[in-house]
Amino acid sequence: MLLTQYHKTKQFRAFGLTFLLLFCFISASAQYFDLDARKKKVNIPFKLVRNLIIIKLNINNKGPFNFVLDTGVGLMIITDPKLVDSISIPNKRTLKIPGLGEGEDTEAYVTSSLNIDIPGLVSYDVAAAILKTDLFSLSSYAGMPIHGLLGYEFFNNLAVKIDFQDSTISVSRPKDLKVFRKGSLVPITVEDRKPYVDSKVSLQTGQVVNSKLIIDLGAGHPVSLENIVQHYGLPQKFIAAANLGVGLNGQINGYIIRLGALEIGKFKIKNVIASLPEINKNQAELSVKRDGNLGIGILKRFSVIFDYAANAMYLKPNSNFKEPFEHDMSGLEYYAAGDHLEHIIINRVEPGSAADEVGLERDDEIVAINFKSVAQMSMQEIDELLKSKDDRSLLLDVYHDKKLDKVVLTLKRRI
Repeated sequence: MLLTQYHKTKQFRAFGLTFLLLFCFISASAQYFDLDARKKKVNIPFKLVRNLIIIKLNINNKGPFNFVLDTGVGLMIITDPKLVDSISIPNKRTLKIPGLGEGEDTEAYVTSSLNIDIPGLVSYDVAAAILKTDLFSLSSYAGMPIHGLLGYEFFNNLAVKIDFQDSTISVSRPKDLKVFRKGSLVPITVEDRKPYVDSKVSLQTGQVVNSKLIIDLGAGHPVSLENIVQHYGLPQKFIAAANLGVGLNGQINGYIIRLGALEIGKFKIKNVIASLPEINKNQAELSVKRDGNLGIGILKRFSVIFDYAANAMYLKPNSNFKEPFEHDMSGLEYYAAGDHLEHIIINRVEPGSAADEVGLERDDEIVAINFKSVAQMSMQEIDELLKSKDDRSLLLDVYHDKKLDKVVLTLKRRI
């Protein structure tokens, strides 16, 4: 899923970050994690919040901090600028980072090596970029404090198994990896510090398109495809999303459609919802040519093992594999606000949507859903309710025009 700036929440997807300039400021030595010498396997619990994998870690003996585990990021990113004052950083430099979107490049500090403490693991020469502005508003999106993103350094030296059923990451050295009994090997490549996989995309017209995709745990959607509109046009049915999300330098516009199917390895997944971002000038500047990204909306239907050293990903379907793909049925975009992120504020209402029809507006506050206070609900619970069933009616308590209203919102499938 994506975020927009200034607490405007949307789906948070791949950042499309280009970090080549950062390497000029970072030690040429490898940056990686390894297991404590006494261990062969380490289990790390995580929370799945709005399709973000969130783990806890300490930095320079301070914390714990909440970080999103994200294979689509080539360098550790601290998104919360306040951490500059919380952790001791003896040496840092400033530079500009290009990214996807319509705005200007963003500025960040680049640190020297940090001590990243994840229980059972040891970090070696891991540095980070610290954004000077909290562009992503991840805390407001997730409804809990989020401090940054951890990517390539976590995966490049280890075999990483992610079990979405029990919310556990199991980490081992590649030589000690035990693969799934009934899993399937999917070849991948690791280029410019990110993993890629070849796939086949079947459009609703029956056309089959070979697509190279970034495997992106930080992308909440099932799949994003960057060249479909340009080469094949739009299908008859689509959602014209004014903003699919945000890159490092601004808004990403595009469309949402359904595919006939998506094939990854031996798996054929039907009726997948896909995001189609509009092409912009930055696409031509990408260091690795690709056709889009494979997000957690697909990956969480499997148990997944990443083994970068062997150029391998292993997939084993879990109990959610055959669940239908659904998009938001309300037309609402919202974020968490307040000192404890307990207030749910509407940021945007899709024209013509169910929420628009009942008069909900930007800056309205949702207080309760079906008599349950939103302060007692996670953002994930709210998301699931708002895409739960076509024609389902929900009773919302909403602060609108400085008074509390009760609104019956009847969900409407839009794609």
